[in-house]
Amino acid sequence: MADDEGFSRDSPENFGERVGLGEQPALVVIDLITAFTDPSTDLGADFDSVVAQTERLLEGFREADLPRYFTTVAYQESYGDAGRFVEKVPALKELREGTEAVTVDERLAPRGDERVLLKKYASAFFGTDLETELSTHRVDTLVLAGVTTSGCVRATAVDSLQHGYRTIVPADAVGDREQEPHEANLYDIDTKYGDVVTTEDVLAHLDHE
Repeated sequence: MADDEGFSRDSPENFGERVGLGEQPALVVIDLITAFTDPSTDLGADFDSVVAQTERLLEGFREADLPRYFTTVAYQESYGDAGRFVEKVPALKELREGTEAVTVDERLAPRGDERVLLKKYASAFFGTDLETELSTHRVDTLVLAGVTTSGCVRATAVDSLQHGYRTIVPADAVGDREQEPHEANLYDIDTKYGDVVTTEDVLAHLDHE
C-alpha cells in the first residue's frame, strides 16, 4: 500500500516497527548546499520542495529550542582529502573549500550557534564530531532532512541507528536526483533503520511537547 509520498509501507513480517521520537530530538540538515540545490550544476537538481519542507522543520526546531545541525561536503584544491570518492564521482570536484558551491542554501541559512559540520564522505558521522555534539546535548533522536535519499541521507540513517539513536526521516524533506532510488531507499530505511514519516508528523510531535 503506497502513501502520498509514493513508497510502500508494507513490510515483511517482523520488519518495520515504529521507534518514534524520543525526549530530545535534533535536526540534521544534510548537504542542502548550493552545489546540490542549483539544478545548473553537475551535482544539482530541483530540490525546491525539499528545501521548503526543511524550512518548516527548521522553524519548528528553532521555536522549540532543540538542537540543529547542518552538513556540507568540501575538498581542498588538491582533492587529496577526497580519496577514491572523487575518482568514482568526478563531479565532486565542484565542491571546493571556500567557494559558494559548498555554502548552505541561503533559504536555510544557519543562525546563531547552529553549526555547519564539514564532511568528506556520505555519512554525517564519518570523520566529524557530530557524535560528540549529540552526546553533549543528550540527544536521543535524529530527524534527518536533505539530500540525497540514496546517498548521504541513507548513510547517515544507518549510522544513526548504529550509534543508538531513534532515527526519523520525513519523506517530503529528503530528495534524490531520480524518483526510483528515492522510493527504494525510503522503503529500505522504513523497513530496517528508522521511521519514514512526514514533516507534518514531526511538527505535530513538537507542538505537543
